[in-house]
Amino acid sequence: MIEVNGVSKVFTRNGASFEALHDVSFRVGTGKFTSIIGPSGCGKTTLLKMIAGLIKPTDGGISIDGKEVAGSGPDRAFVFQNFVLLPWADIITNAAFGLEARGMAKSPRQKIAREQLERVGLAGFERHYPHELSGGMQQRVGIARALAVNPDTLLMDEPFGSLDAITRQVMQRDLLRIWQETSDKTTVFVTHSMDEAALLSDQVVIMNTRPGRVAQTIDVPFARPRKDALSDSAEYRDFTADLWHQLERMQREDMARETTVD
Repeated sequence: MIEVNGVSKVFTRNGASFEALHDVSFRVGTGKFTSIIGPSGCGKTTLLKMIAGLIKPTDGGISIDGKEVAGSGPDRAFVFQNFVLLPWADIITNAAFGLEARGMAKSPRQKIAREQLERVGLAGFERHYPHELSGGMQQRVGIARALAVNPDTLLMDEPFGSLDAITRQVMQRDLLRIWQETSDKTTVFVTHSMDEAALLSDQVVIMNTRPGRVAQTIDVPFARPRKDALSDSAEYRDFTADLWHQLERMQREDMARETTVD
């Protein structure tokens, strides 16, 4: 279980302080998938990096299974939006990079990497290089690399944000399948897409901004396993529309508050 308890984060640049997050609290159950949505600038990525142990909170704390997060660790893997692949290395080497960093010998790490590449639909591309793959295929490598280290916690920062609409939809459904095959992994997923959050998640954390804070935590009402047909249902459309209306309302309130301050 991930517990975020009263977390605030203040950045100081050129002598000026900026509060990015204020008193953020929520829980992610073990083996559950939680999406964090909210307007740009609400601190979603900052929060994810704090769970990863890459940034320290100014106040409050984060714990995983009762142990305080004090830095990065092998129990967590991070999937970035911009792929972050090694351009000079072939795909199997990229997928095995985390295992190599942990000192695993070449033969077993390539075996695991090959299995994960097959899982994400890239069997046969092991000896290709990143520049030879589409954006969607490169992101599949990033997911395979994260899965290869078999983390307890998977952290994903808008992994489909740079993809075109069709590729994004394919990747959403592929991730749904992959996650359901490895459903012991606790996952925190940052996204701007209400559709993505509704399709993939067990819980949605809605954040507001200036400073970033939790506005509401909503349980997703759809049973698992989920099928592709879910996105065609009236219940799904109503749920995503409700998420959208809540975000729209928050942004209008922010705009009104700024106008009043001015």
